[in-house]
Amino acid sequence: MDKLLVVNLFVLVVCSIGRVNSSAYDKIVTHSRIRARKEGPNVCALQQVMGSSKKYFSTCRNWHKGSICGKKAVVLYECCPGYMKIEGMKGCPAAAPIDDVYGTLGLVKATVTQQYTNESQLRGDIEGPTSVTLFAPSNDAWDLLDPNEKLKLAENENQELYNTLLFHTVNQRLVTKDMKNGLVVPTMSEDHNLYINHYGNGVVTVNCARIIYGNQVATNGAVHVIDRVISPVSGTIKDILEENENLSSFTTAASAADLLDKLGEAGHYTLFVPTDEAFDKLPSGYLERIIENNAVITALVKYHLLNSVQCAEAIMAGSVYETEEGSSIEIGCDGDVLTVNGIKMVLKKDIVTSNGVIHLIDQVLFPDSAKEITELMGESQSYFRDYFSEMDFASAMRPNLEYTLLAPLNGVFTEEVSSIAKSELKLLLENHILKVKVSLSELYTGQQLETLSGKFLRAFIYRTAVCLENACMVRGSKEGKNGALHLVGSLVKTSDKTLYKVLKDEGQFKIFLSLMETAGLYDILKEEGAYTIFAPTDDAFKELTSEDLTLLKSDVTALKNLLLYHISNGIFISGGLERGVTNMLKTMQGLNLPVKFVNNSVNVNSVDVPDTDVMATNGVIHVVKNVLYPPGLPVGREDLWVLLQKLIKYIKIKVEKIKACLSVCLHLAHIFAETFKGNLLEEMCMNKMPNYESVRISVKIFKNSLLLYPVTGDTNGTLAFEPQIIEGPDVSKILSIRDNPSLLKEETSRLTQLIQGGGQFSAPSEAQGCSTLSTRIV
Repeated sequence: MDKLLVVNLFVLVVCSIGRVNSSAYDKIVTHSRIRARKEGPNVCALQQVMGSSKKYFSTCRNWHKGSICGKKAVVLYECCPGYMKIEGMKGCPAAAPIDDVYGTLGLVKATVTQQYTNESQLRGDIEGPTSVTLFAPSNDAWDLLDPNEKLKLAENENQELYNTLLFHTVNQRLVTKDMKNGLVVPTMSEDHNLYINHYGNGVVTVNCARIIYGNQVATNGAVHVIDRVISPVSGTIKDILEENENLSSFTTAASAADLLDKLGEAGHYTLFVPTDEAFDKLPSGYLERIIENNAVITALVKYHLLNSVQCAEAIMAGSVYETEEGSSIEIGCDGDVLTVNGIKMVLKKDIVTSNGVIHLIDQVLFPDSAKEITELMGESQSYFRDYFSEMDFASAMRPNLEYTLLAPLNGVFTEEVSSIAKSELKLLLENHILKVKVSLSELYTGQQLETLSGKFLRAFIYRTAVCLENACMVRGSKEGKNGALHLVGSLVKTSDKTLYKVLKDEGQFKIFLSLMETAGLYDILKEEGAYTIFAPTDDAFKELTSEDLTLLKSDVTALKNLLLYHISNGIFISGGLERGVTNMLKTMQGLNLPVKFVNNSVNVNSVDVPDTDVMATNGVIHVVKNVLYPPGLPVGREDLWVLLQKLIKYIKIKVEKIKACLSVCLHLAHIFAETFKGNLLEEMCMNKMPNYESVRISVKIFKNSLLLYPVTGDTNGTLAFEPQIIEGPDVSKILSIRDNPSLLKEETSRLTQLIQGGGQFSAPSEAQGCSTLSTRIV
């Protein structure tokens, strides 16, 4: 079996263990045991941060990255908790002896704590007939204790030491599977509790001290080694804020936001509190101004608050947390330093309270909702930000109104754009400022939004994109206190010309316009509406002579079919195309037009589109240098087939025989069977072609004409019928003659003549067979 596959399967198994009733800590220890299985029985693999004594039973994420808190970690192999080595044997084959809590302190090498329990007379309480759990500070933890604090412990004949150790002791046996996140347990020190948090990464903390060696069971309880000496907790977050004079600015803000009382209630919170020095870094009078805006001050305070307890020792890598404001922040670490949004700003961490934890920071955190929209622009939009400032757009924006900025990415501002005259560029950029705040969720197709210049932008919603005119949005939208910011991948281009006017003024679509006029389709280009035109340039017709063009114009039916295949209802912007798939646009001819976005360019019918998103008041134009023709669509006349061979060079043409008059019969039978009682037309088809099999037929009504195209069928092989527009009888009459017998008789007679004559499929007949030579494009 492939080695990589084996490794992946192993990782999957390791990272999926824990279906039994066990805690996150227990699962991580089990993972560590499996990782070290080659080292022998009961060996665990740990990671130690280089340059420190910190060791962790690691998550899969940290293990495979080979780092903790951004620092390289080396792998250590040690006996798993509860086991020990035997000289001369591999691994840790022996179970550690079970002793009372006092004796167990020696087994887990918490010898300083063991010594202190003896000196403080606590030994008798933890080795007698009782059940206790001792959270024992490691030897290193006692070394980290402030020297002055150590001196205090010896006061009153070690009474303070006794009280401190009593505060680390619980009057019941607790192992990690019992330690649920948010658990509060009373200690043996009167009126004091321990606050336990159990995290998904396997870290368990007690008053934010991390358990580094857990679950050492004793005859009368359990011992867990922790990485620091913990102190009694008194008071809530609110109490800490009100008692600390250096936190008065944030306290004032919290009070103005009506959140101070909440911070005095029971809960599980993490609060990042900026010091007064942090507020002093803000512009003069800033706090006073935003206090008057309840929405802004509330958003600012809530952005510093999490509805969960996040102790510093539980952070092993950057993780995102939702704030009470609703947006997210990233809490991470860089070595021993806690970071917020990637910035080292934590001055003091893990101030434990009865309802959470406080971390002091040296910067004020600002959510987007508390910022001006101009402050929302980042480095990827720095060019637009500079133009915004240089052209003083802010002065045109009223202070008490809301706006939306459509900020183009830096790559949009090419040398060509930068060379535009300043006055013209200013008018162009004014269309990137909407006079209303609008979020992505509020946009809908057909919506029109006024810009600072007075023009209106149309919104288009697609499966995977949202566009305003030709400019489609990219990821990174934000909402500020006075508006919204959306990033766009191109400059917004508006137009006050119709499709007809744009094509005419461009000067390279003369033949296309002439053909549209001949086919009677001019109205589409001039009337109100929403159309997408794939417009062939004059170069697309360069192989045709004047005689060829005359021939093409002579068959209006075929010409309409050809031109309508270039037109789709609705406006389709290139940026709205879904990547990696074929986007099917239904044309007014009735068949689908396959459009792809390949290598940053648009491809239609396997033909490149050199110029896209030419906007007009009633649609959009995509320029093509080839005439488009649907694959599989046959031509009813041989002379047109010859002409199309000149015109269409990107697909292969194949000749087939088909029974055209049958298609006419079946078309009309399906269309009018309900109107003409007794299936009159179908009977006529059967009489004319008695040996036919059923055909599935598609129909489109266009300007009182019938656009007819059978899809499949069977008469000794595959049928391929040419889509045709049947001119007359008038569809509006046909659909309203049920109650007019004379008109019914008249139109029935006309239809009979039409069928017998082969309709618009007329061609030299082959005696009773009614066959005609046609072509199929494949």
